[in-house]
Amino acid sequence: MPRVIECADAQKASLAETCAALDARGFDPRDEDSLMHAALWLRRLGNDGDFLGDILIGELAQRHREDALDNAYSPQVIMLAPPNGTYFIRANIWPSASEHMVRASGGDSFVLGLPHDHNFDFLTLGYFGPGYWSDYYEYDYGEVAGWRGEPVPSLRHIGRSRLEPGTLMLYRAHVDVHAQYAADSLSVSLNIMHTTGAQGWLDQYRFDLERGEIGAIVSPGPSEAFLKLAVALGSDEALDLARRFARRHPSDRLRLAAWDALASREVDGAARDALWREAEGAGSRLVAMEAKARRAELVGA
Repeated sequence: MPRVIECADAQKASLAETCAALDARGFDPRDEDSLMHAALWLRRLGNDGDFLGDILIGELAQRHREDALDNAYSPQVIMLAPPNGTYFIRANIWPSASEHMVRASGGDSFVLGLPHDHNFDFLTLGYFGPGYWSDYYEYDYGEVAGWRGEPVPSLRHIGRSRLEPGTLMLYRAHVDVHAQYAADSLSVSLNIMHTTGAQGWLDQYRFDLERGEIGAIVSPGPSEAFLKLAVALGSDEALDLARRFARRHPSDRLRLAAWDALASREVDGAARDALWREAEGAGSRLVAMEAKARRAELVGA
């Protein structure tokens, strides 16, 4: 279960002051002093009950003529401070199940009821409203390769709780799994997200709780999309690169993307089967198991 951090402080801080404090020291959740420093400033930011509303009113007043908030996520997420070396800050909006946006768009649009881990650490604070609910689980990241349907023997339920107003928690990368559920009424959480250069190569998973399995990798990077597009366009250089990535790239996820890209060019089922048979012996457990599944799908097609 995410670590609850006791960090009492009545002082208020502006968003600018919080960013300045984090800029000065960075944010490394593996270092206890750095973690507690960031937690203190998130607490102080959360103590200002007006700052987020003021930002939103300012955004509406200027009718988004300027992109003051570099919002790279979704309408549910408000980017408060863009990535800056070791962190970024965001606010998450959690509607209740009875609100029109949830009934119209469905829970999936708000990542509700989708059990997942994270490939990054982050601090979260209950800022407004009663808070969203979560079922919490833990697992051993080192025991899995990440293929769809892979059993996760270590996955275990820890408990259920709500992110109450003022509660401050650390979500641990590749340890904590949660399935989030709608708040009882409109709620907001504040996050300080840890960022590293390696984050894009670390996998994040969705879990099938009923089966105790990996459901899917949910952290595709732009490299996979670029590679698939380049191969689809058909240049010799792209095909050569895809073949090299398929056999030797250090990221199993990108190796699988390369095999997928190569397979997409094959219109004949027998040729696709031969390619996936080759992938089974390419030296990656993730690729081998996904290739086996692809071959089974071809038989059933």
